[in-house]
Amino acid sequence: MSDIDPKSLIRIAREGGGEDHVEPLDLGERVRELRKARKWTLEQAASQAGLARSTLSKIENGQMSPTYDAVKKLAVGLEISVPQLFTAPQKDQINGRMAVVKSGEGAHQVTTTYEHELLAEGLRKKAMLPYRARVRARSMDEFDGWVRHDGEEFLYVLTGVVQLYTEFYEPVEMRRGDSAYYDGSMGHNVISVSDEDATILWVTSLT
Repeated sequence: MSDIDPKSLIRIAREGGGEDHVEPLDLGERVRELRKARKWTLEQAASQAGLARSTLSKIENGQMSPTYDAVKKLAVGLEISVPQLFTAPQKDQINGRMAVVKSGEGAHQVTTTYEHELLAEGLRKKAMLPYRARVRARSMDEFDGWVRHDGEEFLYVLTGVVQLYTEFYEPVEMRRGDSAYYDGSMGHNVISVSDEDATILWVTSLT
């Protein structure tokens, strides 16, 4: 039986996703596309963003690089987030990915404290990592310190009773149907307080 650190699941998912070549984004062209998609004139878009028309025109034509303050104003004016402003649209592409995993057919990873079953492992470049876990640990002493990782995490109790320990909160007892959402960078561990091992669903963001 192998012994894999729970944090390695996050690393495995990241490394398994691969990296496609991404062309540099033309911010001016991106802003123009977003403005035209809303059927706004330069004046309307500039007014929405709180910028001068001439400033917006120069940004769209690549004649000036906006300050971070201007970028934030553009995002607010276009009603999107700053990251979305720098994300190229998927042109001529229908996003219809799907992965179905039958019960017990996920990829298994075993540790001394958990038995993980990775779900939707076949999808590349996922934004989140879902996996089912059997909680074997019965005491915090069984962990080698806190588990921490990037992103956010959602926990849902499927069977049994667990105790969720976090770095900044008191331990919480959770039963079937209970859930928790927390920052992955905050130290956290889960133990089973049932007679039998509890099972949980974990969904971890990879961004």
